[in-house]
Formats: sequence, C-alpha cells, structure tokens
Amino acid sequence: MLDESLLDEPEALARADRRRLLRGAAEAGARVRTAARHATEAGVGDLRPDGRPRAVLMAGPGAAANAAADILGTLAGASSPVVRLDATGVAAAPGALRWALPGWAGPVDLLLIATPDGTEPGLALLAEQAYRRGCTVVAVAPDRTPLGEAVDGVHGLTLPMATAPYEQDEPDAASAPGALWALLTPLLMLLDRTGLISAPAATLERVADRLDRTAERCGPAIATYANPAKTLAAELAEALPLIWTEGPSAGPAGRRFAAAIGELAGRPALAAQLPEALPAHGALLTSGLAAGADPDDFFRDRVEEAQALRARVVLLREGPTGPLSAAPAARALALGQDTAVSELEAGLDDGRDHGDRDDRTDAPAPDGAPPTRGDDPGDTLEALAELIAVTDFAAVYLALASGA
Repeated sequence: MLDESLLDEPEALARADRRRLLRGAAEAGARVRTAARHATEAGVGDLRPDGRPRAVLMAGPGAAANAAADILGTLAGASSPVVRLDATGVAAAPGALRWALPGWAGPVDLLLIATPDGTEPGLALLAEQAYRRGCTVVAVAPDRTPLGEAVDGVHGLTLPMATAPYEQDEPDAASAPGALWALLTPLLMLLDRTGLISAPAATLERVADRLDRTAERCGPAIATYANPAKTLAAELAEALPLIWTEGPSAGPAGRRFAAAIGELAGRPALAAQLPEALPAHGALLTSGLAAGADPDDFFRDRVEEAQALRARVVLLREGPTGPLSAAPAARALALGQDTAVSELEAGLDDGRDHGDRDDRTDAPAPDGAPPTRGDDPGDTLEALAELIAVTDFAAVYLALASGA
C-alpha cells in the first residue's frame, strides 16, 4: 500500500530514507564530476592505446555493474561488442561469486571490472586469468581494496571509485543511484581514449549538469503535481509496470528502472523495447492484469483483502516520436484494454508535467508550441542520464512511500 501523503512531506521522507537513497540520487551529478577527477588523476588521459579492442569483457556484481555494461554496449554499438560475464556461485555474497573468461578471450581483448565492494576473491582470480591470457585489465573499485592490489599485481590499471562524501548506516544497494555513475564515469573516459565511444570531458560535464537539473525537478522538496518522479511513483501504486522503451538510450534506462523497482521497492516490473514489447507483453493486457479485464468486485473486502495488481504501461522515449515510432500503436493497444499509460521523454525541461498521457495521438504542447528541450537533446548519453535520473528518483519514492 502506497502512502501518497508521504511524498509531499520532505521531513518524513528523510526519516524513512535510512540508506539515504534520495541523497545519492541528488548527488549523481557530483559523483560524475568526482569520478572524472579521480580518473584523470589516475592517468586515464595519458593512456596511448594501440587501437580498439576486439571485444570488451565486463564483470562485476549487482545491478550497477549490469547497468554499466548495458550502457557501454549501447554506446559502443557494433564497433566492438561489450560482453557481460555472468557470475556463478551458491549465493550472492562476495566470497561465493566466481567469474570466468570465454574460451576465445585473448591479447586483443579488454577486461573491465566494476564493483562497489572490491573484496570479491572471484574478481581477483578473474584478473589473474585475464593476465595469463594476455588480456588488458582495468578495474573500478573503492580505493585500497584486495581487488585493487590484485589488479596492480597483474600490471593492470585500477581506477578509484568515487564514494559517497558522507557516512552511511547501511551499505549502498546495487541499484542505489550513486553507485552507477561512480562506476560508469571512469569506464566512459577509458573507452573514449580507445576510440570505442565518444565521451570527452565536455560531454561528461554536460551529463553532470543534466543530472543536476533533473535532481532539481525531482527532489523531495518539489510537490508531486510538479515532480515527474513523484508523479510516476504515485501512478505505479498497486500496479505492475510494463516498461516499454523506444530509442537507443531508453533501453538501458528501462531495464535499470525495472531492476531498481524490484530491488529497492520489492515489486515486480517487466521491461521490453518497442516494437517487440507489443507481442511480448500484449497478452498481459488481455489477461486478468488488465484494468478493464476484470471490473472491481462489488463484494470484495476492501479492508482485509489487498488490491490486485493491474498492469500499467510506462513509455520511456529518447525523444519525440517520428513517422516510424511504435508509440502510437503502444498507446492504442494499452488504452484499448483500459490500461493506463505513463510517459517519460528525455529533454523535456520546460517544467510541465509529461509523466501521464492517456491521449491516443502525439498531441503538441498545450500552447501549440513544441516542447522546450535542454542542451543537445539528441545526444544519447545525455538523454540516457536524464531518463535514468528521473526513474531512479521514482524507484526511491516508490520504495519509501510503500515502506519497502
């Protein structure tokens, strides 16, 4: 049960936020700047790589490393595949996890290790295995950890993770907002040096600025009616989110949002990319999960019985819909089954609420003018940063207001 009144009480939100997730979300821009400074001091800018790696292998525990691999793979495209190495083990504990290189990995490949912990012996063993195969090894981890010592011992490069500038009673969750940017930023700078992606210092500064602006719009002091993250969290109360994404940057943001909802709020969520999402999730909209499939039972005990989850479509888009967009078909499918639709589009910095649209067409802004966009709205990395920032705040609000 979501306590929507809590969303408009900043002091109550602060008391409920024992892990300081809201503060971590607000400081995402600062994490980017700090991580960039640490990477520069570690000598990333002085690297002179021989050329692009054949493949980039990435290992690390939890949702932050998974999201980082997803983002790097999206940005790299087909120029060099980014392969996520899955962990094995009897438990999701640092001492139990193990990773292994694929049989084809060799001297022309690059191994990236990203972890907010740094005590995993399995990652140290992976670095040694990569050294024996001739792979170049780069790790992002907290300073002075066993993993850093192991990577240094195999002549790899260790980049210090930008940790939170405050004490915490509990460690960061893997989906915590700050961890992703602290791990991702040094890797963006590294792959920029290899020519695999384009992420110069000026771009990272614009990303940090976009994260700061989004934090101003989505912070706990902003009322729900003017706050896209709080609005989205309220709309997802008692709902099964079907997160449908459109555009290269929206895919990783949607998958991270689904993971954060599960880990932070303890709720199920499904993510898929348009247009494949229509057949993949279409049957859910015609089943008992659809709002119009089974009207509210008049005889249901509203005190003792929990309300059943109903599907709600969340459209995440990188930019305005074009002639080949599947968004109109997605709205028609959802609204045809009486299923509500929430929409979030990167670059809408005009202050209006774009979180919930139940119209069937791509209508212009109420005043007839096109939406006002921020700097470089077509840049994939900036659009990705904004979508992640808003959905990170939404997942945290959903967790706090539901008592997760």
